[in-house]
Amino acid sequence: MFVWDALHDLTLIILMACAVVSIGVGIATEGWPNGMYDGVGIVLCILLVVMVTAISDYRQSLQFKVLDKEKKNVIVQVTREGIRQKVSIFDLVVGDVVHLSIGDVVPADGILISGHSLSVDESSLSGESEPVDINVKKPFLLSGTKVQDGSGKMLVTAVGMRTEWGKLMVTLSEVGEDETPLQVKLNGVATIIGKIGLAFAVLTFLVLVARFLVTKANHHEITKWSSRDALELLNFFAIAVTIIVVAVPEGLPLAVTLSLAFAMKKLMKDRALVRHLSACETMGSACCICTDKTGTLTTNHMVVDKIWICEKTKSIKTDDDKDLLMPSISEGVHGILLQSIFQNTGSEVTKGKDGKTNILGTPTETAILEFGLLMGGDFKTHHIESEIVKVEPFNSEKKKMSVLVSLPDSSRVRAFCKGASEIVLEMCDNILTSDGKAVPLSENQRQKITDVINGFACEALRTLCLAFKDIEKTSDADSIPDSNYTLIAVVGIKDPVRPGVKEAVRTCLAAGITVRMVTGDNINTAKAIAKECGILTDTGLAIEGPDFRNKSSQELEEIIPRLQVMARSSPLDKHKLVTQLRNVFKEVVAVTGDGTNDAPALSEADIGLAMGIAGTEVAKESADVIVMDDNFKTIVNVARWGRAVYINIQKFVQFQLTVNVVALMINFICACISGNAPLTTVQLLWVNLIMDTLGALALATEPPHDGLMKRPPIGRNVSIITKTMWRNIIGQSIYQIIVLVILQFDGKHLLKLSGSDATKILNTFIFNTFVICQVFNEINSRDMEKINVFKGIFSSWIFLAVMISTVVFQIVIVEFLGTFANTVPLSWELWLASVLIGAASLVIAVILKCIPVETNKDGNTAKHHDGYEPLPSGPDLA
Repeated sequence: MFVWDALHDLTLIILMACAVVSIGVGIATEGWPNGMYDGVGIVLCILLVVMVTAISDYRQSLQFKVLDKEKKNVIVQVTREGIRQKVSIFDLVVGDVVHLSIGDVVPADGILISGHSLSVDESSLSGESEPVDINVKKPFLLSGTKVQDGSGKMLVTAVGMRTEWGKLMVTLSEVGEDETPLQVKLNGVATIIGKIGLAFAVLTFLVLVARFLVTKANHHEITKWSSRDALELLNFFAIAVTIIVVAVPEGLPLAVTLSLAFAMKKLMKDRALVRHLSACETMGSACCICTDKTGTLTTNHMVVDKIWICEKTKSIKTDDDKDLLMPSISEGVHGILLQSIFQNTGSEVTKGKDGKTNILGTPTETAILEFGLLMGGDFKTHHIESEIVKVEPFNSEKKKMSVLVSLPDSSRVRAFCKGASEIVLEMCDNILTSDGKAVPLSENQRQKITDVINGFACEALRTLCLAFKDIEKTSDADSIPDSNYTLIAVVGIKDPVRPGVKEAVRTCLAAGITVRMVTGDNINTAKAIAKECGILTDTGLAIEGPDFRNKSSQELEEIIPRLQVMARSSPLDKHKLVTQLRNVFKEVVAVTGDGTNDAPALSEADIGLAMGIAGTEVAKESADVIVMDDNFKTIVNVARWGRAVYINIQKFVQFQLTVNVVALMINFICACISGNAPLTTVQLLWVNLIMDTLGALALATEPPHDGLMKRPPIGRNVSIITKTMWRNIIGQSIYQIIVLVILQFDGKHLLKLSGSDATKILNTFIFNTFVICQVFNEINSRDMEKINVFKGIFSSWIFLAVMISTVVFQIVIVEFLGTFANTVPLSWELWLASVLIGAASLVIAVILKCIPVETNKDGNTAKHHDGYEPLPSGPDLA
């Protein structure tokens, strides 16, 4: 299929027609087999171009298939064989019981078994925007819909193509990726160059035909026409078509795709799944990263470190600490504490096949349940003792989770609430004493508890409050109250900073990328972690979400440049910050998110990064990149590869334009002056292969180097071809054109060539020198600014493989395929001369790099090739 697609290129079809006519006319004039060599040579060259293009496209399609499968691979929690476990969506079978919570995408068709306040967004199937409540009367859940609220368990009744979503998908063909901004930009460049190439091709053809007719007229043969003349005119046409083939840089979009595919494959190994091609290149332009704290900057393995209960603070360090806690509280307090832990949770404690206890749930819930088990609690016992009446799952707006349970042998129901300390404390009017009694909470005690919360937060602990309230069954027992709770305890959960985060933040700052922490945590916790990571500086600003959202537009313009930490933020605060950064400050913004409510900010951002472990399916669907390990270092790595993609494309553009200019000019100048083109159709097709496919493979797959993260981001609307690139292209082209023109007109004298085959040897030498110059030009294009272009050359095996294969093929073409390529074997002296001319082109390129593109008053280079001031080093950077 890919071979067939590649053969549909119009210029290749014209060349094939030329080749067929050439074979027919050639055999008629020169006989068999001499007359067919030119035509067969063109056909073989076209087939080689087609095969290389097809194989390259095929390999990319395989790679994108793997990425697409990974993109669609969702891990779901199911109960199977009596055990709750995690399975891939591809392994889901009819009869599995799937656990659903806010933000999940329903993975199959099924029937609700049990649930609390479950509502589902069915707009993807029905088009209706209103969420649908799922209950006993309407228990059907459909694949592809999204859980908007509540939680539940679903029995799977249909999977894959048998689901409603699957049947819908069968009728649709997979939509391909849109072109990335860089591809659009390069398509524009390719169109302009193609038009210039077409103009040169027409001019060359007209000049060659005019000279041919003038020669015939001078010999009074204008009325005498033979098949040999037809072959000559056909050859002129073939050269003109080949000039178009060479001039049209179809390798430009190919290079972007190759580079992005290569980067995506490497990022996949580094635990980043790029869902949209354009995200990879856009990340290279990112000026700002708004990151979550929990799980991204921290390890996301939480443990209860301290607890404040009955007006005493206890540290929980080892398994023996339950003995330290037990004597200081009564059995009644102990019972209520365990009830609040095991009843008010969205997680589950299960025993695996190996007999080990597993906790399935969010890291925060896992930490609290681990603490409950340490305190001697039992998950199943608590769930058997009392029945859950109603659940309000945790969401990022309310920042709390509540549950209503029916107490055994009692006319009362009990509400439990846990969540952000300030919010739950505000709901409490009473406090639990050490003997288990609820007493009114005085202002003095409230202040003391606030100080405890702040003290925990300053130690970088995440704080949660646990509270309860007893309600008579006669009252409105179906609704969970929002006030008059009794405070049980303040829990401090530790989440250590990930190793390497501090260095990653430092790398971002050195690269001109601002890092801002946006978290739902307490401001003191956020500030402590931000300082530890190196995000919050002495001049930086930390603000709470409610303060931020109440600021006027003018105030926001003043504070946002200094804003480094936003605590207690809601998803709407994050969305507002991203909108301001993009629209007012014109920054390219990357945002991390994990919750369903983060979806608007992820969609609004230039690059949305969803967390692979903690993130909901809705967040992942809205994101451009899924960070599989939830690690900030991975985000920085995506930025490195994004920059590498952009720079690699610039290298390739520089290389290709140089070859284009030289190939066009040498054939045009020689056609105008001498009446024949030194580079034949077969030779130009070989150059086209080096330049497009092999050149793209070599330069577009260079891995990133450390220097990339020591320069500022590439601007949103900066031209792809910079002044530095123009300097290199023009300087290199002038050198090559001068050398090849001198060889064309005075080569025989300079090389001391004589005899009947002197012209053929000279033409072969010109072709060989041209190709060798491109090999050295490709090495020079590895770095557009630095003089040492050989640095790190051995770390890119693809580049070395392309270089070696190009040279080997060139030797084979010149020495053994002369019949098809119109070449003759060259002596070692002429080979050495070609290599020396090529090496001289590299020396010229190095000298060109010493010429500053743009100078300031001191004469120093003022700007990098990307159009930005170089970053200061040392104290200036701070």
